[in-house]
Amino acid sequence: MEYNPQVRNRMKRIEGQVRGIVRMMEEGKDCKDVVTQMSAVRTAIDRTMGLVVSSNLVDCVLHAEERDGEDPKAYIEEAVNLLVKSR
Repeated sequence: MEYNPQVRNRMKRIEGQVRGIVRMMEEGKDCKDVVTQMSAVRTAIDRTMGLVVSSNLVDCVLHAEERDGEDPKAYIEEAVNLLVKSR
């Protein structure tokens, strides 16, 4: 699968957020502030994961029949399972 620039940029932004959290911890910032930032990272990861799964799902379903007549339903179930396991 190819990951579009939007997804890569999201991950780079998340990487920066994580570095910021580590810096906050090293500086001894308040627990509430650190946890708030951690929650923001988790939300960003969840949304990015949903974007990756949905993009992949669309591609797989559109091309399933082209690949040996595969059943698109299997890809849908797999995508749903990926999202459910992630939570």
